[in-house]
Amino acid sequence: MLSLTYFPLSPPLTTTPTPILSPPPPLLLRLHHQRTVSRLLCSTAQNVAIDDVVRLPAGMRREAMPEHVAVIMDGNRRWARTRGLPAVAGYEAGLRALKGMVQLCCRWGIRVLTVFAFSSDNWLRPKVEVGFLMRLLERGMKGEVNNFMSRDNIRFSCIGDTSKLPDPVKELITYAEERTKHNSGLQLIVAVSYSGKYDIVQACQSIALKVKDGVIEPEDINEFLIEQELQTNCAEIPNPDLLIRTSGELRVSNFLLWQLAYTELYFTQSHWPDFGETEFVMALRSFQQRQRRYGERDS
Repeated sequence: MLSLTYFPLSPPLTTTPTPILSPPPPLLLRLHHQRTVSRLLCSTAQNVAIDDVVRLPAGMRREAMPEHVAVIMDGNRRWARTRGLPAVAGYEAGLRALKGMVQLCCRWGIRVLTVFAFSSDNWLRPKVEVGFLMRLLERGMKGEVNNFMSRDNIRFSCIGDTSKLPDPVKELITYAEERTKHNSGLQLIVAVSYSGKYDIVQACQSIALKVKDGVIEPEDINEFLIEQELQTNCAEIPNPDLLIRTSGELRVSNFLLWQLAYTELYFTQSHWPDFGETEFVMALRSFQQRQRRYGERDS
């Protein structure tokens, strides 16, 4: 789907979960809402410190900013084609766009950015193209890990079936995750060889093994337990508040299928390499104008 530059991988949790009783239905409906409220109330001092640093675009409200933004970075090849350039030029431009968005998220206090870099279906593309994307991924990681650790304080994570990735890329992912795991700034999650269906299946398999081993009972299985086994469990805020998809396509393409249940969607005709600060602000303004009800009636 895209090329990128920052890459992460947090494997599914292997720790034994404490059996969890199903919460009342109203809490299930408002799970994500409650998490957001609790995070906002947990530390007044921390929020003041953030406000002292963050400089939002004019008219943007700090309290209405999304904490987790997800992006389907679509349109690299079409961007190149319209300019008479080879596809690789589009991927290179897409990498630059990603770097720019990461910096904007850091500047505006967004806590998690998840990007769909390479889907499990992308392995079906021509070998030459796949090979270039793997090399671009490797090069991007080598060039940015030190920035993550020092200048940007970014925590790097990767989700997806990384078993198919070249060994040098897997080693870089492990290195980047380990070196940045204590960073407290933006968490950048890169989905590589990722499928939303795969994520749900691997979570179910993990839970099934726990039932088989007597760690939990079938009646202990609920939405909370499933979320603990999804790969986005690597994030403090696992479910996106806002999903942005570029290049005019109106679908989620097997990305974060469980996690997008209450996510606000924003679609734009712009190809990913053209998606910069101006359009990001437009997406954030659209988000701030919406009322998120989580299944409840209008207030």
